[in-house]
Amino acid sequence: MRTIVVVGGGAAGATAASRAKRLCPSCRVVLVEAGDVITHAPCALPYAIGDMAEESIWLFEKEEFEVERGVEVFLRTKAVDVEGGRVKLEGERGGAVDYDALIIATGAKPWTPPVEGLGLRGVVVPTVANLQLVKAVLSAARRVAVIGAGYIGVEMADVLTAMGKHVTLIEGGGWPLPRVLDGDMGRLLASHMAAGGVELRFGERVQRLEGSGGRVERVVTDAGRYEVDAVVFATGVKPNVDLALRAGAKLGPTGAVAVSKYMEAGPPGVYVAGDAAEAVHKVTGEPAWIPLATYANKMGYVAGTNAALDKRAVEFPPIAGASVTKFGDLYVGAVGLTEAEAARRGLSPTSYVIKSTDKARYMKETREIAVKAVIGGGRLLGMQIAGHSAIVGAYVDLAAQFVGEPAERLFHAEYSYMPFTAPPWHPFAVVGRLWLRNYHRPNGPPAP
Repeated sequence: MRTIVVVGGGAAGATAASRAKRLCPSCRVVLVEAGDVITHAPCALPYAIGDMAEESIWLFEKEEFEVERGVEVFLRTKAVDVEGGRVKLEGERGGAVDYDALIIATGAKPWTPPVEGLGLRGVVVPTVANLQLVKAVLSAARRVAVIGAGYIGVEMADVLTAMGKHVTLIEGGGWPLPRVLDGDMGRLLASHMAAGGVELRFGERVQRLEGSGGRVERVVTDAGRYEVDAVVFATGVKPNVDLALRAGAKLGPTGAVAVSKYMEAGPPGVYVAGDAAEAVHKVTGEPAWIPLATYANKMGYVAGTNAALDKRAVEFPPIAGASVTKFGDLYVGAVGLTEAEAARRGLSPTSYVIKSTDKARYMKETREIAVKAVIGGGRLLGMQIAGHSAIVGAYVDLAAQFVGEPAERLFHAEYSYMPFTAPPWHPFAVVGRLWLRNYHRPNGPPAP
């Protein structure tokens, strides 16, 4: 009987284990998780803290997963080493397990800057494991500083403002979501956040945290001092690659594990999936590390399939980084390269920013949608979209299908229309029309 060991019970690991057992019912599939829960949803953390989501942000209990999926689950058990086709375990199920295939899905771990005062009470780094502690700390606070304006930072600011807290958002960049938005689109989000009551402090870096009696009382940056009752660090994550390295995998240029399109990590029978693994960027063709749950699920599916069938059956394709978030009623999403990143890469980008609506303009209660398209070398390189409608998420998904393709496809593609669902000219078609107008201007196409 073949044995498949999966390390990590998050999106990639749980999917891989489930898929492997389904394809190979005769296989022994073991899922090893260092924490207390599996199939957890870290993306829901801000909303669970604010009572917008269930506190139990995991999809299966251990027993339920074992019965429904037929997978052995070792909780509170850490895989500490890999050698000679064997995984060494410590914790509740200590010992070792021999494997024929090993899928490492250890995910990512929070990264915080090494500033003085991190150990003060009231300073939290939200994770699934410490959800109740974070919720208790933030519920009792009146003034909260959120450090970092990435997705989790923006969402924490959204939730805490809705809870009636005074929120100070501190970010080293010049606007929120600086890695996925250009300044023009980022400032749209910043304006909405400021109108929603968030104190925005961009271009500032935290130097230290101060307090008395062991409790945090202020945040000191290189430009100011802010009185607080609690501090949330949302400064990003880094790939958790320790076990993969012990298994003989190699890191790529992003710092995550370099894998093949089959999720193979190099050593025979070893796969790495999810936030610990690199992917290939759809536009640049280069290694990319984009730790999102949607990719982790698919990587787990690919790894689980190939491990179960013991062959290269399914590939994980290049990705463009489709993502979306919200503050209040403003949704913001992006996919592909920003204009700034495209320029740094020498792609000579041109951008088109248009304003549209989520339905025909003559309908009641229309909501504005802003679309920024980045085009270079005749290809769509990226899009950024903002609007007061959840349709922004659908637009980002649609844009992801066009990224890397010839720009005129935006014009020629088919879009459905009726007054309640879309304007007669879909905003993407408008972008394509503007591109064609520019390309076919009387004096000839623009210089490449």
